[in-house]
Amino acid sequence: MTVANLAPGLVEAIARHGEETYPDECCGFLVGTASDEERHVTRIERATNEYAGERRRRFVIRAEELQRIEEGLEGTSLFVLGFYHSHPDHPARPSAFDQDHAWPWYVYLVQNVERGRAGEIGAFELEAEAREFRAIPLRPASPLHATV
Repeated sequence: MTVANLAPGLVEAIARHGEETYPDECCGFLVGTASDEERHVTRIERATNEYAGERRRRFVIRAEELQRIEEGLEGTSLFVLGFYHSHPDHPARPSAFDQDHAWPWYVYLVQNVERGRAGEIGAFELEAEAREFRAIPLRPASPLHATV
């Protein structure tokens, strides 16, 4: 099972992003380094929610934005490790829409924002064969992984 380690301050940064975009969903990238069973998220990159419809319940990140982030990481030891988004007035767990649009290997963080205030955050990965999300441990990173 994958473990998601977040550098200090990143959970708070995701929570702020969710509060700022409320009542719409926020979204962004998780960037850092990876081993077989751990993802060390050292920074986040905000993304633009490009969903054409009701942004309170959906988010879309354009492929061009992902490509821009990945190109910016070329020549470094960093990779896009996954994605985060908020769930305004809904639990911190992936929806069926989230599951249908997810990819294996990546970490997905879901931030609950209830009435404009950030609450719980959940960490998940998509099991490739079952095509279902499973919760994974989320913990602050050790000082060793806080910087690159």
